[in-house]
Amino acid sequence: MSNERSLDGKTILVTGGAGFIGSHFIRMTLRRHKEMKVVNLDKLTYAGNLDNLRDVQDDPRYEFVLGDIRDKALIRSLFARVQGVVHFAAETHVDRSIYDAGEFILSNVHGTYTLLDALRAFPAVEFFVHISTDEVYGSRTGRAARESDPLQPSSPYAASKAAGDHLARAYHVTYGLPTIVLRPSNTFGPCQFPEKLIPFFLTNALEGKTIPVFGDGLNIRDWLYVEDHCRAVEAAVLKGRSGSVYNVGGGVELANIDVARRILDALEAPHELIQFVPDRPGHDRRYAMDSGLVRALGWEPETPFEEGLKRTVRWYASNRSWWRKVRTRSL
Repeated sequence: MSNERSLDGKTILVTGGAGFIGSHFIRMTLRRHKEMKVVNLDKLTYAGNLDNLRDVQDDPRYEFVLGDIRDKALIRSLFARVQGVVHFAAETHVDRSIYDAGEFILSNVHGTYTLLDALRAFPAVEFFVHISTDEVYGSRTGRAARESDPLQPSSPYAASKAAGDHLARAYHVTYGLPTIVLRPSNTFGPCQFPEKLIPFFLTNALEGKTIPVFGDGLNIRDWLYVEDHCRAVEAAVLKGRSGSVYNVGGGVELANIDVARRILDALEAPHELIQFVPDRPGHDRRYAMDSGLVRALGWEPETPFEEGLKRTVRWYASNRSWWRKVRTRSL
């Protein structure tokens, strides 16, 4: 049996809520749960953008707090007034972690520890959902990964997320804390920072630039539309069992070269824009997950890849000022 929770009358803390998935999650929960409040804690690094939440910034149920998840005093002051936590905040870009893993260890490991340590002091917090990644399993050559499979991360990013997963489990086993881990597959949609594969390919193509594809382009990823991702988080919040791990896959396995071609076709741009470049170190060949446990909570992906890509292409084509602004800020 799954736990049954309600968000009515509750205040939840969302870390990293100004980022891509966090902002979609905040918007969705405020729309679907009228009697709840959200506190958004974000450090506003290069990938955090309050423009993502302009439509809810004046909602009396929404509050933004500028701060770092490693700030122990701040975290404890926030935990004292919330009943649940959804932890999105993380450094997430694999290429950046290969260049310099330090910030990934500080944010994804020490930051998660700081949150979990605060959870010990505030038993009124009913759930702590840690958002991880399918990359913790490493490359899959056979069947799709199950939650009980060993973690074999290949990149410093994936290793830092695996460490956070292990901490969440340890705090549940040792202290009995209500932690839940979600491992979603590659997520895409509007408002994603243009260093990630789909918006990177899209924005380059919109400017007539080449699309660099690593290696032979046959690395396979499982794609999940952002709204489906957010509904899976909601399902874990409402029905997930404390101490559990849930894989969240979109069930759409595509090679990177096929994604590039589909983007170019959607834009009616020439395939000659594709340029193969040397592969990056430790590049996993395939990710794939069995999502049976989260489906048992009543969740399933609703947005076909083609429809999600169509929405995403349309958004980036219509919001050039948004992605040019954030891309410039990052540089």
